[in-house]
Amino acid sequence: MNTAFSSILLQWFADNGRELPWRQTRNPYAIWLSEVILQQTRVQQGMDYWYRFMKRFPTVDSLAAASEDEVMRLWQGLGYYARARHLHEAARQIAGMGSFPDTYESILKLSGVGPYTAAAVAAFAFDRPVAAVDGNVYRVLARYFAIDTPINSTEGKKLFASLAQELLPASRAADFNQAMMDFGATQCTPQSPRCGDCPFAETCGALREGKVELLPVKLKTVKVQTRPLSYLIILYKEKIALRRRSDEDIWKGLWEPVDLLHLPADYQALADKDGQWQLVAKGVKHILTHRRLIADFYLWQPQEELALPPDYQWIELCHLDDYGLPRLIEKVLKESVL
Repeated sequence: MNTAFSSILLQWFADNGRELPWRQTRNPYAIWLSEVILQQTRVQQGMDYWYRFMKRFPTVDSLAAASEDEVMRLWQGLGYYARARHLHEAARQIAGMGSFPDTYESILKLSGVGPYTAAAVAAFAFDRPVAAVDGNVYRVLARYFAIDTPINSTEGKKLFASLAQELLPASRAADFNQAMMDFGATQCTPQSPRCGDCPFAETCGALREGKVELLPVKLKTVKVQTRPLSYLIILYKEKIALRRRSDEDIWKGLWEPVDLLHLPADYQALADKDGQWQLVAKGVKHILTHRRLIADFYLWQPQEELALPPDYQWIELCHLDDYGLPRLIEKVLKESVL
């Protein structure tokens, strides 16, 4: 074990570690919630959502008892909505168990929980000596040890997980894991790392070899694809036609207006017969992982209530806040329609 590395890192953490609210507790629910929220989310934005969830659902049982709409609505704006669905499902799993699982292996069995989250919760809540390896850890280790094995390759994942576990002081698992994350997030950053005042400046392999900006190495992933969307917003007497998305690709569990690209031909002909559609937003761009959405929105206010296409229903506008909407759709409704 490289005890010098761990000792220097822990000393840096004692002097520079971030004060975060979920670090002030050993409550596994609060810690797990923070880890799920912080996947793909900046700490400052994630903290606001963490407070909201802890206020609305102070226990895992209260989250488990909530409806899917309540959870999705509270999550709205964070993106990557599969996280919210897995969070809700895992809460129900935990409620069924009667208590929060307390080992890496048992936590890993929860819906949506991967090796990193399981390790983080096990270490932070239960002092289990398990290394949690996230993007910050990959970057710190790749640079310090000058490792050019791609971090997203099978070989790389095994290599870095093994190295992190080897460096982990068993008696200070929580501190070590938090120190690695903070060091990567604030010192050994992706761009413009603070090498000038780094405690590892004299021993860092990447700095010595002039490879700081080249590491870590990551295999190229899927290219971003452009996807067109077209919506018809139907309003009738303070009601709007919406459906809950069940598709597996994007926004599953959230609500959307009438999807013109997948509307039955007979209904589309009926809806368009009076030529009363109004274009309210065109070419609205929204970026998701691997997808660039470009959406058009039309507004139709028929003179009489009509039968809606399959899966759609009338929702009172006064109750719209009770339904989780994708940020793109919520923005257009507020700016152009409501």
